[in-house]
Amino acid sequence: MKTYYVYIVKCADLSYYTGITNNIESRLYGHNHGINPDCYTYKRRPVKLMFVQDFSNPKDAITAEKQIKGWSRKKKEALFQGDWNKIYELAKCKNCTSHVHHKKNIP
Repeated sequence: MKTYYVYIVKCADLSYYTGITNNIESRLYGHNHGINPDCYTYKRRPVKLMFVQDFSNPKDAITAEKQIKGWSRKKKEALFQGDWNKIYELAKCKNCTSHVHHKKNIP
């Protein structure tokens, strides 16, 4: 059975790149050696692995990658620390239209 990896690397320009692969060592080599000039990390080398999670089901890995790609920088940094409480807090909607902040009109 193949293993699939969702990973985040920190680029030289301090941005983060999230990806998916079935060979993490080869993928990191590719990022750091500039194999593909069209790759986001090509001009942002070197990269440093910040997070990796393995999956046996490719659909689960794809779902996790898409979810993490939508996360804020702060949320990704909480993930690096394994701080699930902070991730939960950062995921809460805090704008004034949130159902949490909306006052009900009760006669």
